[in-house]
Amino acid sequence: MDFSPTEAQRDLAALTRQILADHVTPETLGPAGSGGFDAPLWTLLARSGVLDAALPAAVGGGGFGLLEQCSVLIEIGRAVAPVPYLASVTQAASVLASAQRPELVERWLVPVVRGSAVLAVASGPGFTERGGRLNGTQTAVPFAAFASALLVETPRGVFVVDRDAAGVSIEAQRTIDHADAGLVRLDDAPGAFLGDVGGVVRQRGAVGLCAQQLGVVERALELTAAHTREREQFGHVLGGFQAVRQRLADAYLDVEAVRLTLWQAAWRLAEGLPADAEIATAKYWAAEAGHRVAHTAVHLHGGVGIDVEHPLHRYFAAAKRLEFTGGGATAQLLTLGGLLAR
Repeated sequence: MDFSPTEAQRDLAALTRQILADHVTPETLGPAGSGGFDAPLWTLLARSGVLDAALPAAVGGGGFGLLEQCSVLIEIGRAVAPVPYLASVTQAASVLASAQRPELVERWLVPVVRGSAVLAVASGPGFTERGGRLNGTQTAVPFAAFASALLVETPRGVFVVDRDAAGVSIEAQRTIDHADAGLVRLDDAPGAFLGDVGGVVRQRGAVGLCAQQLGVVERALELTAAHTREREQFGHVLGGFQAVRQRLADAYLDVEAVRLTLWQAAWRLAEGLPADAEIATAKYWAAEAGHRVAHTAVHLHGGVGIDVEHPLHRYFAAAKRLEFTGGGATAQLLTLGGLLAR
């Protein structure tokens, strides 16, 4: 495989970075743990073409795919931007676009690419289905507090559920870094069947999560390196101490491991090749390296590293959330062990 980004990847990443740099600031983000969804920014990304560029041309998109979506997600991670691109576009919109259900595309996909709707994904063992009616509960569903509809996975397959339908209850929840999640309860709620695509939704979610984590740790390391070049201790800049340089070097290797394993998994998935082992490997590094880089960033920032009002705190909190979403490092090793045993 060729790890060089395509022209479309570079262009989408550059456009996304420019928009986020102009609009994601400590003032727009608000206090730590608040907000969770920037609706004006979501609309702006839609108007710029970022939301629909990586969707199939058959549904009015730019004709690109998962690799381009990962490039966007890296930039979202670098800015810790409170937008639901992973769930709404990489998972939900991509699956809806391939479902060949024009009525569902018109009802849910079109509003997403226009920036006027959010889709959340409840992917787990908490839901059952009988006769098109869904029951179950799942906690901490990302962006469910702002969702217009949800993709819900059941043993039979995936359903689209209207937030306003009878039997649907979503209670807003606060997670470690945002107030965007929701406790989803379904009580005989109606759903539109999309097919047995739960595995696809989960795979795309795992790869997209690794891309977002890459952006988070990459930017956290840049901020930390800049701090150690400027901060003085005992008459010397911090970066002049050997132990500090060693920790920065280790963090750099960790970031590159996340990058390498992410693109390997994303490429195989985009090409329709078996990718279970590669996805588990990428998620292992996103979790393990994410943990190490986040803690290194905090430690090398010293006292300000534990200040929840300091910009670095958002990167630490985001890295920890992404570390455990979908299973931490140990869970990924168990998955790899099972694959090897088979």
